[in-house]
Amino acid sequence: HLPFDKFLGAKRHHTEEAVRVSSSAAHPKEVPLKMTVVHGLIAGFGFGAYATVLTFILAPQVPGVIYSPLPGLVFGIGTMVMQVVIGAAFGSMLRKMSLTEDDIKYVGNSTAGKTLYYGGWAFAIIGIIVILLPSISDLGISTGINIPNLDAINVGFILVIFVVGIIGAWSIFSSYREIKELRSTILKKAEESKG
Repeated sequence: HLPFDKFLGAKRHHTEEAVRVSSSAAHPKEVPLKMTVVHGLIAGFGFGAYATVLTFILAPQVPGVIYSPLPGLVFGIGTMVMQVVIGAAFGSMLRKMSLTEDDIKYVGNSTAGKTLYYGGWAFAIIGIIVILLPSISDLGISTGINIPNLDAINVGFILVIFVVGIIGAWSIFSSYREIKELRSTILKKAEESKG
């Protein structure tokens, strides 16, 4: 693998024994609150599938200019609530699998990193294919739902399901397996040093 964390300013990538260093150990500083706000603003005012629906379809249909922020506000609150609920469910599930808080942080960071990295590659590759063969973006199976971006099962829909579903699930399972292997390696080394 490529040590991208070194290029991004991490102090170390592996320990002397070449055991994977947790993200929190490699990047000791906490993410500042202002960066989460910046990320939220970029995501909230972006032109992704749902932001486009909010900006160009829902917001213009409200009764007055004063109400125009409401669709975005409700969407943002709903997204936040779902992230809290799903995050709590995963955290609870990992706790029941006897992972420590640091282990759960590792699984979360590793899952997010893998999903963003491999998902980014998937989006880039499909983007290049669509640029080279634009007719692909016109193919799709109608769902009968009269909402933009949900009206057909097409390349974009399949790509999102692939990234979130397949790459996301693989990332969770591989991160869990990594932390279990790391814990067993640490336990073996501790037992060897005692004996």
